[in-house]
Amino acid sequence: MATRENLRNIAIIAHVDHGKTTLVDQLLRQSGVFRANEQVAERVMDSNDLERERGITILAKNTAIMVGDTKINIVDTPGHADFGGEVERILLMVDGVLLLVDAFEGCMPQTRFVLKKALGLGKKPLVVINKIDRDGARPNEVIDQLLDLFIELDATEEQLDFPVVYASARDGYASLDPTVREGDMKPLTDAILQYIPAPEGDPDGPLQILFSNIDYDDYVGRIGVGRVERGTVKNGQAVLLCREDGTNTPVRIGKLYQFEGLRRVECEAATLGDLIAVSGIADLNIGETACAPDHPEPLPFVHIDEPTISMLFMVNNSPFAGREGKYVTSRNLRDRLFKEVETNVSMRVKETETTDAFEVSGRGELHLSVLIETMRREGYEFAVSNPRVIYQTAPDGSLLEPMELLMIEVPETYVGAVMEKLGSRKAEIVNMGTRDTGVSHLEFRIPARGLMGYRQQFLTDTNGNGIMNSVFDGYEAYRGDIPQRTQGSLVCFETGETTSYGLFNAQDRGELFVGPGLAVYEGMIVGQSPKNEDISVNVCKKKHVTNMRAAGSDEALRLTPPTVLSLEQSLEFINDDELVEVTPKSIRLRKRILSHEQRMKEAARLKKA
Repeated sequence: MATRENLRNIAIIAHVDHGKTTLVDQLLRQSGVFRANEQVAERVMDSNDLERERGITILAKNTAIMVGDTKINIVDTPGHADFGGEVERILLMVDGVLLLVDAFEGCMPQTRFVLKKALGLGKKPLVVINKIDRDGARPNEVIDQLLDLFIELDATEEQLDFPVVYASARDGYASLDPTVREGDMKPLTDAILQYIPAPEGDPDGPLQILFSNIDYDDYVGRIGVGRVERGTVKNGQAVLLCREDGTNTPVRIGKLYQFEGLRRVECEAATLGDLIAVSGIADLNIGETACAPDHPEPLPFVHIDEPTISMLFMVNNSPFAGREGKYVTSRNLRDRLFKEVETNVSMRVKETETTDAFEVSGRGELHLSVLIETMRREGYEFAVSNPRVIYQTAPDGSLLEPMELLMIEVPETYVGAVMEKLGSRKAEIVNMGTRDTGVSHLEFRIPARGLMGYRQQFLTDTNGNGIMNSVFDGYEAYRGDIPQRTQGSLVCFETGETTSYGLFNAQDRGELFVGPGLAVYEGMIVGQSPKNEDISVNVCKKKHVTNMRAAGSDEALRLTPPTVLSLEQSLEFINDDELVEVTPKSIRLRKRILSHEQRMKEAARLKKA
């Protein structure tokens, strides 16, 4: 067994918004990756448009820095629980993890989730307490919390003896002393070299490369990203690809790349422990192993947790179908969804009884809404149903449902309203405390069903002052019925264009989602009714014009500004008999059955049944 002392492989793991990507920014800046006069965007690792807009990391990405003669490969991972599949598979590529924790917020749901996976795989943790310059920072309390969490997750004695570095990623300094407020990142890079183990193995043995990620390049096609677990690989080398189904395929490595800063750089060879990118293998999949032709020894791949919610993606059949989208057929939709599954390991796609609809399962509403948003930006037009949880059956035949661990930070004034709403959604309180700042910290176990549609309610109840985070926490016995949306919809009565006069008469019936001059069709949802039943409204109604005039009756109509729902809010809003129509230009809500007459007949039939 040999050890490569000039190499370290680490993943940065943390809860969402604790500063992972900002920390990587500083490490890249201070290691001299950028020229002195180079203009660099903030959070340079968040490279796609959606990541920049939402301020979150969605895809795991590789980078590398040099510290003296030692190369440090860094993998920046997503912090949101819905993208946990990205974190799970990336942990196989590294020997240690940088666990980043906010000095004010402390341990959050995703901290627990990613740490549990890392400890289970035997990875060595290095704890970074970030944002120590933040008002209300409590680094010593957070370390005590972390110690309790490590013990709870059955950490080994070696893992319990974790080193701690204090940092402010935004201001670019790290220290072993929590009171220091200046300097650079050198104490952190020194700690990485000291505590993170170097790769071990046999550099002269038969080749083994485990692929944990797939990238795509317009010029060279599919690119596999993985780690050399044993031996040495060269450009153009013939290898045997051991597939997940047990078959072996002889292939040839086209080009070999390693990571330097933000670039993939071509190289002639790579050896034990190197993180590499490989082109030339057309049908490569995540979890497959490239071996020496005379030693086909596939490596086991990490078990990815199963999806917890699903929704139907279907061909758009509204009266406006095909007007705004480039890809509108069932074949377009099918090809795109199955292509997504190749790289998105925690997503599943199943064909249904009809050729026009596909069941897509993922980790959470955000996981699926990011796919929907990506597809509409690519020119796809389709419709989606509301999200539903995926149940499981226990060995004794009873029904099990997914549970979430929910953490809420909210000013004391709003605690009553939050607990009342969550109580009706079958939530159980697990923990409760008050911070020094007077903010209440609440922990609940709640069925995943209970969280659907709650986020908007939560923001209303707390006047936007609350923070909520949740993470999947196993399956438990079915908790019984949970009341869903109690309000009905305002449904458009006819196809046409909305008028100020029609909207003015309709706004007394409920809250409108559309403004004047918008094309609408029969069965489209144009607002929310305060009653628990749907109301048909004629928003295209025109004023009957005569040549008679009367003082006061012809004043300008005062319209209440409409509430424009985002994609996530639309998915939360719709009921079982409703759909969201998604096109590159519009997001519309509609009834599954567009005809008012047909809906009435269907309702009567269901009543009889």
